[in-house]
Amino acid sequence: MQTEPTPPLDLLPGRRTFFGWFTYALGAIAAFVLGLPLAQYFLGTNKSQLAWVKLGDVDSFPTGETRMVTFDNPIRQPWDGKTSHTGVFVRYRGKDTKQQDQFLILAVNCAHLGCPVSWFPQSGLFMCPCHGGVYHANGERASGPPPRGLFRCVWRVEKGQLEVQAPHFPSLQDTLDPQGDPALLAGNLPRCDHA
Repeated sequence: MQTEPTPPLDLLPGRRTFFGWFTYALGAIAAFVLGLPLAQYFLGTNKSQLAWVKLGDVDSFPTGETRMVTFDNPIRQPWDGKTSHTGVFVRYRGKDTKQQDQFLILAVNCAHLGCPVSWFPQSGLFMCPCHGGVYHANGERASGPPPRGLFRCVWRVEKGQLEVQAPHFPSLQDTLDPQGDPALLAGNLPRCDHA
């Protein structure tokens, strides 16, 4: 019995094989590009990367007036784009009994879903345009869907300059609130409101 010779092996992949591998490679690249920012979001802010941002001269904030101060987040990722330009609401409360300056600094993000809130001096309220969250002048929740008040930021005065700790913005692991943060409660980090 005679056998037929084996056909020569085609070393070059066919068009279908090439496009199959090309599709897998493209999918892997897309998964990496999309997965990196998602992983960063779910892992939260690295506390060792916190930095101080100058907001201005202490004398430039009138007593009892709430003012929005914007700045570029010093610790940003390449994909942040325009969102790295953020801000805080600053209210100078005057001096305490020890003649120390006292400030209330609130993040601009609603505690519900993170939309930027607006300050309305006529009513003395912060209001969120997304889902109707309302906050009192001290940042406490007044009404709407937010589960809590606005996030308070850690601040300090250095050489006459008001500074805020950034990127001190809420993530799944970092709530900015000393209640429930063992490191803040133990005194390992500056307490909220004043460093």
